[in-house]
Amino acid sequence: MVLSKIASESDVSVHSTFASRYVRTSLPRFKMAENSIPKEAAYQIINDELMLDGNPRLNLASFVTTWMEPECDKLMMASINKNYVDMDEYPVTTELQNRCVNIIAHLFNAPLEESESAVGVGTVGSSEAIMLAGLAFKRKWQNKRRAEGKPIDNPNIVTGANVQVCWEKFARYFEVELKEVKLREGYYVMDPEKAVEMVDENTICVAAILGSTLNGEFEDVKRLNDLLVEKNKETGWDTPIHVDAASGGFIAPFLYPELEWDFRLPLVKSINVSGHKYGLVYAGIGWVIWRNKEDLPEELIFHINYLGADQPTFTLNFSKGSSQVIAQYYQLIRLGFEGYRNVMENCRENMIVLKEGLEKTKRFNIVSKDEGVPLVAFSLRDNHRHDEFEISDLLRRFGWIVPAYTMPPDAQHVTVLRVVIREDFSRTLAERLVNDIQKVLYELDTLPSKLSSNVKAADGEDGKPAETRALESKKSDLEKTREITTIWRKFVTSRKQKMNVVC
Repeated sequence: MVLSKIASESDVSVHSTFASRYVRTSLPRFKMAENSIPKEAAYQIINDELMLDGNPRLNLASFVTTWMEPECDKLMMASINKNYVDMDEYPVTTELQNRCVNIIAHLFNAPLEESESAVGVGTVGSSEAIMLAGLAFKRKWQNKRRAEGKPIDNPNIVTGANVQVCWEKFARYFEVELKEVKLREGYYVMDPEKAVEMVDENTICVAAILGSTLNGEFEDVKRLNDLLVEKNKETGWDTPIHVDAASGGFIAPFLYPELEWDFRLPLVKSINVSGHKYGLVYAGIGWVIWRNKEDLPEELIFHINYLGADQPTFTLNFSKGSSQVIAQYYQLIRLGFEGYRNVMENCRENMIVLKEGLEKTKRFNIVSKDEGVPLVAFSLRDNHRHDEFEISDLLRRFGWIVPAYTMPPDAQHVTVLRVVIREDFSRTLAERLVNDIQKVLYELDTLPSKLSSNVKAADGEDGKPAETRALESKKSDLEKTREITTIWRKFVTSRKQKMNVVC
C-alpha cells in the first residue's frame, strides 16, 4: 500500500492527446468525473501514463519475477476472476494450493510420514507469511508461559540488522520487541554467536535469513541451530528458529543441496519463501511451511461455513485472486527439479559474468558472496569525488534501474550498488550493463566533485583562518563519505518529490 497525496494542487486534470478524438474535456485527477467516457479513451489515457514507468525487465533492484511463459500467462488470465477463499466453489484451486504446500514442504525436508500432509498456506507474499509465522511463535510462547505461571508481556525476536522491513512491521504491529544483532564492515549478516547471546526467556524465536536483501548472503543456520541447542540445554528453554527464505528458499535446494538450513535442523520450526521471487511467479504469492501440526496453534485457525462448507483459514487477508497459486503449480510441474536447477545455475553463471566484468574495471569492491542469491553487490573503491548514488542516477539514462543504499548499523558508512540476477537477465544484458557502467564512470571522471566547494575552502579561497582550514582538512574518510551521502540523499529526495507530479 502506498500512502497517496495530491502531487500538484495547480494541475488537477488529466489530458490525453490521442483520446481527444473521443473526449474533448479534461478529466479530474483526484475526483470522480460526472460523466462516463468511451472505453477506448479510458484505455489510451491510462496507457499513455504507464509508458512513463520503468521497464520491469531492466529493474535490477527487484527480486520479483518479471517474465513467465505465455502458457502460464493464459492460465493466470483464465483464473483471474476466481476468489481463492471460495474453497467450496473452487475445490480444484484449493487442491492445487495443497499440492504446492506439500511439494515445497518436501523440498525443505519436512519430517513427513508417507501419507502425512504438510502444514502450510499460500500467502500474498513473504511479508504475510512472516506475520503468520511470527504469530504462531508468539502464541506458543504465551501458552507455555501461562502454563508456567509466568508473565507474557515482553516477548522478543532476535534477528540481524539486515532483516527485511516486514520483520520490523511484525514487531511493531504485534507488539514484539525486535532485538537486532548489529552488522560490521565486511560482515553484513547476523553473527550466530552474538544472536544466541541476545536470546533470553522472552525470546519467541530467532529469525535467520537465507539470502540477505543487502548482499544475497546465506546466514549460517546450522551454526545458529547448534549454538541454540546448547543454550537451550543449559537454560531449560526451548527457543526455536524461523528461517526467512524469501529469496533463497527456491535457490539452496537446487544449487546447494548439501547445505543444512531447513527442517533437517531440529530447531527450525517454520520457513517462509516467496513464490514470486525465485519461485518464478509474478508478484503476489508467498508460502509459509511449519515443521508439523504442533508448531501451528489450533486457536489461530478460523473455521467458516458461510461460503458453502466448513473451511479452515489462517491468513491475514481474506479475498484474493487464484492466479498466482495456479501459476506456482504450473512452474513446479513444468520445470521440475531439473528445470529449477537449470534456471538457478544459469542465474549464477550470469552473476559471475557481471561480477568479473565489474572487477576488470578495477573501480569496485565486490560486497556479495559467490554462494547465495545470484546478485552482485558492489561499492566504489574510491568515492571521495563521486559516489554510488551518482552512478545509480546516471544509469537511468540507459534505462537501468540499479539501487544504491547504505548498510544498516553498524556498517551504515558503507554504500553499495546491487544488481539482482533474475531468470530474464541474460549474459548479453550483463555485458551491456558493464559497458554502460564504464560509460558512467568515464562521465563522472570528467565532472567536478560534489564537494568541490569544500575543497576550495580548504585551499583558502574562502578567506578562513589557517587554523580553521587545517581542522577542516583533517576530516576522516568516514566523515567525507557521510557528507557526500547526506548531500546526495537530499538531491535524490528532491528529485523524487518532483517526479511525484502526475503528467
